[in-house]
Amino acid sequence: MRKTFIVLFIMGIMAACSGCSAEAASEQETDREIKIGVTVYDRYDTFISSILEDLNEDVLKARTEKGRGIVLETYNSAQSQATQDDQVEEMIKDGCDVICVNLVDRTAPSNIIDAARNANVPIVFFNRELVDEDMHRWDRLYYVGADAFLSGVMQGELAVDVIKEKNVDKNHDGEIQYVMLEGEAGHQDAIVRSENCVKRMLELGVKLDKLGYAIANWNRAQAATQMEKMIKNHGSEIEFVFANNDDMALGAIDAYTASGINRSKWPCIIGIDGTEPGLSAVKDGTMDATVYNDARGQAEAIFQLAYRLSCGESLSGLQLQGDKYIRLPYQKITQENVDKFR
Repeated sequence: MRKTFIVLFIMGIMAACSGCSAEAASEQETDREIKIGVTVYDRYDTFISSILEDLNEDVLKARTEKGRGIVLETYNSAQSQATQDDQVEEMIKDGCDVICVNLVDRTAPSNIIDAARNANVPIVFFNRELVDEDMHRWDRLYYVGADAFLSGVMQGELAVDVIKEKNVDKNHDGEIQYVMLEGEAGHQDAIVRSENCVKRMLELGVKLDKLGYAIANWNRAQAATQMEKMIKNHGSEIEFVFANNDDMALGAIDAYTASGINRSKWPCIIGIDGTEPGLSAVKDGTMDATVYNDARGQAEAIFQLAYRLSCGESLSGLQLQGDKYIRLPYQKITQENVDKFR
């Protein structure tokens, strides 16, 4: 009996120590600093810059609320996919728990996916969506963004509303002469936005006459330069300017401002994104409308997803579609409702 008592006593001590060790390990995991890496295609893109600012705010807020160390490391790829590939490798070596990637080239994610999978570091892609085949190469790949198809549709619907309200068809030929300022050549969002804007307008009975288009790479200065050329080529024939994003729409406004053409003779101009400068232009009437792309909501979704992945927490409640996608809705913005978004 004495031997049995001693054995049971020793086992009790071992169990207690084991419990203390498990509790200590649990506390250590809760207190562990987590590191989130972010790399973007171009930090000077207005919309991407907004997401980064909001992400930083989310991290600062979470540090206070959750009482733990959270480090956000950000990298600018400066529109180089090779640079971005190297940055991901560096973040993995630096011990990032999760990496958030705004791809330079959405068709070339292989190096990033392979590096992350080999190191078992989850990836949250955002804003530039991979093809579905690449997203299913590993079960720890996620995407946060919106549906580019709908942004084009909404832009087309906004344009139809403007045409109904204003004297857009100035030459009274029954067609709307327009030009299109597009993002990168071959970029899915640029193609989808352009095609679906025009398609939706045709579906709603508007006849269109395309005078020209220009690639401006989402950039305000490039759009201004391209718009100046189209003003010289087409002059007062242009009745509508469609831009794949607000920065390019603002570039068109810059070109018309510099041209000296009377404001009453400007064409209608519509963008997409709802950036702060874009909202200001809608407010003052130089931009007729835009489509709101929720940078604030995307940043919050990116952070919540990255944080839970870093901590090994459940992803329930994040409204993941197909266990991989978080898509935030677009909204139409006109001068009547713009103040709600500012």
